Amino acid sequence: AALMLIARPSSIRTLSRPIIAKATSSRPIQVGATMVAAAALAGSMRRLMKTKQGRKLSIKAAAAASKRDDPWQAFEQLPLKLGKTPPVPKRIPHKVAFGTVEGEDRGAPQTLINPPRYREDDLFWMRDDDRKNPEILQHLESENAYTNHQTHHLRAPRETIYKEILSHVQETDETYPYRRGAYEYYSRTIEGSSYKIRCRRKSGMNVEEVFLDENELAKGKSHCEVGDFDVSKSQAILAFTVDEFGYEEYSLRFKDLTTGRMLEDVIPKTSGKVVFGNDEKTVFYATMDEAHRTDKVWMHRIGTPVSSDILLYQEDDTVFDAGFEKSSSQKFLFFSSSSSETSEVWALKLEEDGKQLLSSISSNTVPKYCLRPRKKGILYEVDHHSRDFYITTNVDGATNFKLVKVDAEEAAAGKEDAKWQDVFPYDADVKINEVHCFNSFIAITGRQGGFSQIWTFDPSDPKSTKNILQFEEEAHTVDIGPNFDFGTTKLRLTYGSLVTPRRDYEYTPSTSSLQILKQQKVPLYDRSKYSSERIEIKSRDGTLIPVSLVYREDLIDKKKTNALHLYGYGSYEISIDPEFATTRLPLLDRGVIFAIAHVRGGGEMGRTWYESAKYSNKARTFTDFIDCANALINLKWTSSKQLSIEGRSAGGLLVGAVVNMAPRLFKAAVAGVPFVDVMNTMSDPSIPLTTGEWEEWGNPNMEQGYNDMLKYSPYDNIGAQDYPAMFVSSGLYDPRVAYWEPAKWVSKLRHFKTDNNPILLKMDLSAGHFSASDRYRYFWERSLEICFILDQLKCLK
Repeated sequence: AALMLIARPSSIRTLSRPIIAKATSSRPIQVGATMVAAAALAGSMRRLMKTKQGRKLSIKAAAAASKRDDPWQAFEQLPLKLGKTPPVPKRIPHKVAFGTVEGEDRGAPQTLINPPRYREDDLFWMRDDDRKNPEILQHLESENAYTNHQTHHLRAPRETIYKEILSHVQETDETYPYRRGAYEYYSRTIEGSSYKIRCRRKSGMNVEEVFLDENELAKGKSHCEVGDFDVSKSQAILAFTVDEFGYEEYSLRFKDLTTGRMLEDVIPKTSGKVVFGNDEKTVFYATMDEAHRTDKVWMHRIGTPVSSDILLYQEDDTVFDAGFEKSSSQKFLFFSSSSSETSEVWALKLEEDGKQLLSSISSNTVPKYCLRPRKKGILYEVDHHSRDFYITTNVDGATNFKLVKVDAEEAAAGKEDAKWQDVFPYDADVKINEVHCFNSFIAITGRQGGFSQIWTFDPSDPKSTKNILQFEEEAHTVDIGPNFDFGTTKLRLTYGSLVTPRRDYEYTPSTSSLQILKQQKVPLYDRSKYSSERIEIKSRDGTLIPVSLVYREDLIDKKKTNALHLYGYGSYEISIDPEFATTRLPLLDRGVIFAIAHVRGGGEMGRTWYESAKYSNKARTFTDFIDCANALINLKWTSSKQLSIEGRSAGGLLVGAVVNMAPRLFKAAVAGVPFVDVMNTMSDPSIPLTTGEWEEWGNPNMEQGYNDMLKYSPYDNIGAQDYPAMFVSSGLYDPRVAYWEPAKWVSKLRHFKTDNNPILLKMDLSAGHFSASDRYRYFWERSLEICFILDQLKCLK
């Protein structure tokens, strides 16, 4: 499922037994004011539903409905509203300014367009920052009603697909425990329950302690997402954050794990991250400004008023986000300021008793120091081991990053000669991502040959002990798992591929041995039936673009074209890696090939891959995708009538751009939370995330940025031409891509297009950027998108 949840990140940045089909139940559907039968309904039940008593019974039935067996009752508001025609919004003339606007920070004044330039947007009125305007909410409900009507014929297949997805899910399951001090931590899921149950037990014992049941936390809420949690040094106090609306504003709460009692301390509207100090009372967290930018890091002492919390770090430059992280050694807290292209890190030594730190702050001497002042274009991240700070950085022209170290004491003293020393020579063919320090070894994550990799080495002898972990599949995805024991001699990691479900491994660097701990169970999945391939396609400028494909061997014919669903992203240096997803199986099991175009702008081939498709070169992301689609057609993998595409968030931008540029190339398109109103959004610094993303897309308030972005902004390049059938999804409370972007885009597409293909908008009125937090509801929503794809490709069988 991770592939379907790729986000437009802030500042850089899947259930066991077959389900028994139950008898068709009564689900009346409303068309205007007329009640009609949804299917062949029993007459007595149909009559009952028209009575007050029947309505009361239906409400009770909905409340008790099993999310597994009756998703219609569980997730839909019945009677279901149908709209035969799409809503047509009114049009109100409105001029959007680009350039200098008095009272707004739109960039360096001398670089702005002055006098400002204006563009007309007669759908601008659909923006409501408060999400409360009755007219707009009615319009969005009408969009949902129209989508319900246009997909009414898919009701039975949708339920089939939903139950099919569930049949591949080990609903009652638990994660492999990880060690943290005297305890082992893990989470469980139970068949029929929507959320995780977070548990622990003392090592060597089998007595379970539930420390956070998210199902209890979610009761009475339409959305519930736990962002982060941490425990105090003695592991007696739990701190956790929760978002109850989908707007990614998290409430920080505390629980006494010895008594089970919630503490009175509650801190609202945090960024979602929480870290304990090295005692029972000290907690660090961050807050955001009005534009949803993390700008302040605070220290809270449990039991004291929030009003007395201490501000430790503040970032005033709106292009930068503030952040914080505890070192692997637990000895330092790092504060950071970062943009897409520049970063700065400060270190604060953590005492065993937070009172000492509090005393220092009270005397106005916060003992933090900068490791290297920010310099445009220089990025770095830090961890601590013994006497040294280990740093991943692009300094000295190391575009794909390298690993360096610096003496911690010299850095603390601010010595000018505290030089960063290369641990390994820079290798342009290897992308270094993160460094993770342990007492006896150090692990590095990165990329080589287009795939994620992990290296380990002994810090006392780096060059002769450096080792890359080897796996049986070349095309794989690997990452470091939960590792909280600094003194461990083993490394926890996760692994998977397009055909291999997730595995948890434990690696011992001293012996180079790899032990499997857990293999994700996927019921009714026979791995031997599926194959994956990696091919390269030459783009129009000669660059080879990797494409990953996965399919079911017995259902495709390589002697002729096949249905193919092509996924893309291509922004923020985010890699769409070859990972397994249960939600993909309904496509593969109906003979659809699933492909990923690893286009430039992503990070699959390293930082250089990303930087080659930014600013004035952003169009390469879109032409790469079009070139991949054309090549797949020319190579007889598929045909235009059998080709659908998909992207989410910035991948939705890709979809929006390519359907403008090559609309007849695709049969259908799915765009999830699509970033499509690029010009308007990127010109307005009051919109969440905008200022931090000027280093991603450019700033349209400047001449160069204006000209570059206007060439590809999907909303601004809609034309009078045929478009493929399209399914667009969004969430009302999305702070990353506001609901009005897809709402306006869909309305404008319908206004200009010259074909009869459907363009549908599904607006989740209780979710944000990452779709439903309820796992069953997520599968339910995804089943509709899958049905739409299969229906358009004529593979719904």
